Amino acid sequence: MTEIKRFAIDSSKSVFTLHAVDSRDQPVIRRNIRRAQVVDFFAKQAPTEVVLEACGGSHHWARVLSAQGHRVKLIPPQYVKPFVKRGKNDRNDAEAICEAAGRPAMSFVPIKTQQRQAELMVLRTRALLIGQRTQLVNALRGHAAEFGVIAGKGIEKVGKLLETVAGDASIPLVARDVLAMLGEQIARLDTQLDAIAADLVKQHKANPLSQALAEIPGVGPITALTLVTEIEPGPFQSGRHLAAWIGLTPKERSTGGRQKLGGISRAGNEQLRSLLVVGATAVIRHAKPGARYASAWLLKLLERRPRKVVAVALANKMARIAWAMMSTGEAYRGIPQAA
Repeated sequence: MTEIKRFAIDSSKSVFTLHAVDSRDQPVIRRNIRRAQVVDFFAKQAPTEVVLEACGGSHHWARVLSAQGHRVKLIPPQYVKPFVKRGKNDRNDAEAICEAAGRPAMSFVPIKTQQRQAELMVLRTRALLIGQRTQLVNALRGHAAEFGVIAGKGIEKVGKLLETVAGDASIPLVARDVLAMLGEQIARLDTQLDAIAADLVKQHKANPLSQALAEIPGVGPITALTLVTEIEPGPFQSGRHLAAWIGLTPKERSTGGRQKLGGISRAGNEQLRSLLVVGATAVIRHAKPGARYASAWLLKLLERRPRKVVAVALANKMARIAWAMMSTGEAYRGIPQAA
């Protein structure tokens, strides 16, 4: 019987495509199986390497197959794409996953535990609800403006806007009812977000690493928890590597010995990047000589570059500091005060 060196799985909702190679990297299995057959199929296989793309449900399958004794690896989808042959289909995708996983310098995604994924779900649900609340507030302000009722930006202005609409008899009753319904939806989301925030504060206080990261200027409890739950420092070679993964470094189009840099890549985790930039912006807002968090580096950078550019540069630095603390276990050392 041929010994299988590696299985690659191209997963989907109901059909999984398998591609297996032997010790000479020659294909020995190319077939589709139903989702319900995956566990039984791999239970009959000798322990071997199994590779999947790091997509929806992949961490679940990584845990299941690891429990059967297989060596499971998750590979980022963007690293698989260059190996996909002309004519994209499930079998070519599975073959590309297998080929990419065999590269000596390939990077893989750490497998998350169920607890880690549960903690991430809370953070991502919070971000989703905030987005939904923003949509509702914008809709409320836009509809009210159609009747001449204008309100300033910000969630704190919603209550006053609703009072104004309810007391304006010139607005048709049906419109007032709809605007009141939007207000009720916003209030319901506020209640849910308050409950999630209280839960996250408890998680933050119970996590020593999260509390340590919160000492970094611009990093609050939410950002600290996101760093702890999203990032495994081991796979990253340095803080610069982490900053690049988050998308806080310039895109590079260098050739012929000439370096060409563009805007930030916006790769990696969008929510984490947003939190770091927002935190950096808060630090910059209060940056002036003698301020607690105003380093000489930050003040000099603000003198010659736009504030938004400086915010990204500071977010990059925050990510590198966080990686160093997570890798070494050291506490935040503080920053030298500007003269």
